Amino acid sequence: MIQDHPFGDGNKRIGTLLFLEYLRRAGLLLRANGEPRLADNAMVALALLIAESEAGQKDLNIRLVLNLLEDGG
Repeated sequence: MIQDHPFGDGNKRIGTLLFLEYLRRAGLLLRANGEPRLADNAMVALALLIAESEAGQKDLNIRLVLNLLEDGG
């Protein structure tokens, strides 16, 4: 969603907000003990990485996000 600029003219902030909302609704934003899975600065870095990546790196980005969101991440 961040990569494809769904709300026109490169608005990555809305895509990032929706990504965070998806993680919240899916129960992936926080660990079972209530701590965030990733620090705020790590989430920002991840959003920027995805936004600036080549479209051909989609599968790699998906694997990266999934690995980071695992319980050990």
